[in-house]
Amino acid sequence: MNYTNLVITSIVIAILAIEHPTRAKPTNVGEANFVTVLSIDGGGVRGIVPATVLTFLETKLQELDGPNVRIADYFDVIAGTSTGGLMTTMLAAPNDQNRPMYSAKEIIRFYFQHAPRIFPRAGRTKFINSIASVFGEVTGPRYDGKYIRALTKMLLKNLTIKQTLTDVVIPAFDIRLLQPIIFSSAQAKEVAWKNALLSDVCISTSAAPTFFPPYYFETRDVDGTKHTFDLIDGGVAANNPTQMAITHITKEALMGKYRFSGPEVFDGRRMLVLSLGTGMQTYNDLYTAQKAARWGLLSWIFTNGTAPILHIFGDAMSDMVDIHVSTLFRALQAEKNYLRIQEDNLTGDQTAMDISTVENLKALEDIGKRLLEKPVSRLNLETGRSEVVKEEGNNSDALTRFATLLSAERKRRRST
Repeated sequence: MNYTNLVITSIVIAILAIEHPTRAKPTNVGEANFVTVLSIDGGGVRGIVPATVLTFLETKLQELDGPNVRIADYFDVIAGTSTGGLMTTMLAAPNDQNRPMYSAKEIIRFYFQHAPRIFPRAGRTKFINSIASVFGEVTGPRYDGKYIRALTKMLLKNLTIKQTLTDVVIPAFDIRLLQPIIFSSAQAKEVAWKNALLSDVCISTSAAPTFFPPYYFETRDVDGTKHTFDLIDGGVAANNPTQMAITHITKEALMGKYRFSGPEVFDGRRMLVLSLGTGMQTYNDLYTAQKAARWGLLSWIFTNGTAPILHIFGDAMSDMVDIHVSTLFRALQAEKNYLRIQEDNLTGDQTAMDISTVENLKALEDIGKRLLEKPVSRLNLETGRSEVVKEEGNNSDALTRFATLLSAERKRRRST
């Protein structure tokens, strides 16, 4: 599949929508008609940050529609990479009552309960952790992954990706084929060999290089043909899966398979997109050309307790997606329909993917809570930096607005 062509198709559709404004009229809460998207970045234990933001959103939805509603009741597509892929599954996988397996608040508790065993570093001094990291990157992954694999298989049992309560999109990367592999509920319902076990998908998308070993599994087609997968973390392909989710929706709509109930021609102005980051390292002089001039392979993997190549690679990909999506919504004059919430001032232990001490987990939860009170920011396409949008209030105000729109759309669909 040529994903570049699909991205280009998305932009062409946006341009067509601008050139033919009669195809879709502006919408308000009373006449909402949106395709709704939730996207969650990768980032290890930093997943607590978007989980905290989602807890606020779910609370607002419950205030509108009752205590039993969940995030999956409102989003057509939930996309997630790595820890975001795990969270996506927890939000959308059915329990025995055919309701979401976890609420957003329960996901926070999940991190506190299981992260110390997924990333077993507690009790070691910072110096010992640094030494272990250096030798880990040289001799093998830091963690054997046995706990997360066993836990995931125990929780998800024999559930497959086509059984999710809403459409999910979760990327991984096949190191044998050297190409991204994107798992989605929509494809799994049509192609038997793409209907992988949710546990296999989750383990694959979170198999971050240097942290966990790659993951191998097999599926079968209806005729018994075997398909093999040699997968690592989806962050290699799409650490920020927002564009991937939009492309997925566009493709499905163009092929007439999506349940969008608006005009015949898909209009991007009727997308409502919430994109949640897991935090980025604050801008400083930790990495400079002068300092990196003499770096070799080991220094790029480990310097001053950090992994420069992983930080740079992940942040760069996330920012590029934000640039593409921001450009799309600006072209459509629908900036408010795209809300990106990201903390870009992480420091110290908070920047790590795997520091699972109670102190750090609490600090990350507090960052998520403070992020709600920060003003809405939007990417400046010229500078590449996020800038405050004064007239739109703080992130909690924007999420409250989103909750109102999501609730109205759900009610509209249930009444038709």
